[in-house]
Amino acid sequence: MANIGETTLEIDLSALEHNYRYLKSKISDSTKFLGVVKAFAYGSDMVAVAKKLESLGTDYLAVAYVKEGVLLRESGIKTPILVLHPQPMNFELLIYYHLEPSMYSPRILKRFLETAERLQTTDYPVHIKFNTGLNRLGFWENDVEYIMQHLEGKTAIKIVSIFSHLAASEDSKEKAFSLNQIECFTKIAKSLDQLLGYKPFRHMLNTSGILNYPEAQFEMVRSGIGLYGYGNSAAIDAQLKPVANLKTVVSQLHKIEPNESVGYNRAFTSDGYKTTATLPIGHADGIGRQYGNMKGSVSINGKPAPIIGNVCMDMIMVDVTGIECKEGDEVLVFGASSSAEQFAASAKTISYEILTAISSRVKRVLIDP
Repeated sequence: MANIGETTLEIDLSALEHNYRYLKSKISDSTKFLGVVKAFAYGSDMVAVAKKLESLGTDYLAVAYVKEGVLLRESGIKTPILVLHPQPMNFELLIYYHLEPSMYSPRILKRFLETAERLQTTDYPVHIKFNTGLNRLGFWENDVEYIMQHLEGKTAIKIVSIFSHLAASEDSKEKAFSLNQIECFTKIAKSLDQLLGYKPFRHMLNTSGILNYPEAQFEMVRSGIGLYGYGNSAAIDAQLKPVANLKTVVSQLHKIEPNESVGYNRAFTSDGYKTTATLPIGHADGIGRQYGNMKGSVSINGKPAPIIGNVCMDMIMVDVTGIECKEGDEVLVFGASSSAEQFAASAKTISYEILTAISSRVKRVLIDP
């Protein structure tokens, strides 16, 4: 196995392309595609991922915050960028960088309209977020007339899309709830169209929605986790390729005798003769303490090595008893052959969390054949 020399997050852009094309194959040719690149592109490399998606022809990108969109613009990204959770203090910056805000509440709409009018914009593109059941952000169904009252006679902004978010699109037990959300959103869109006199494009589906509710793709879909190789089900995961491969190395091997302890607070005590490996990765790199004490394992020379003892700030220790390995050998924490979903499940969490937790001090290496 190759020696990478240090903890590294490999970002496989060919896997990203594969996932993009797979998801595109599930929608109509006329349906727009939005790639979600917030949170450093789910913990990978936001600029590299955005540039790849732009080269593939994605119609929109989405970030959570204005500063993420600014980074993309300053890196040369020209594709329209939707900011999902903008704050008023950043509205001027948002307009300067030609970012497109989500209007999700009366306060945000009022404040953005004031800023746009002061800066003398005309038909500045905004997206209206409606809450249909997730109860996180968004206007209510009965806010349509309120929105129209505030826009009457105004030319500073223009609604280019309306959108919502399914709460449980991956859960077949919640199908009735999801269908009710779709029906509610359709009703809102019809009402707004009639009052506006034109039709903003609509989008509601996330990755699981694309796969489970294709009839509700409307004019655009949004994909985040699917682009990075995870589809919220084992069957879909098999069709996708993980973009991020987290690797590290064996720093040192130890021979442990019966009843010897390993790590802080003596959290692990050996029940026999063991060989342990210390790896240069810890909770400062994104491997939380919940992964210690036999929760979570890494792969060394193709074999699982469980994490033992408490995760340290800069190190974890794993049991390599019976595994042929030496100091300097490569270790796979998660990736193509041992997924982040499996790693996360060992600590009863989800792939999103472990992917986005990988800290900035971990070296990023782009793979783009």
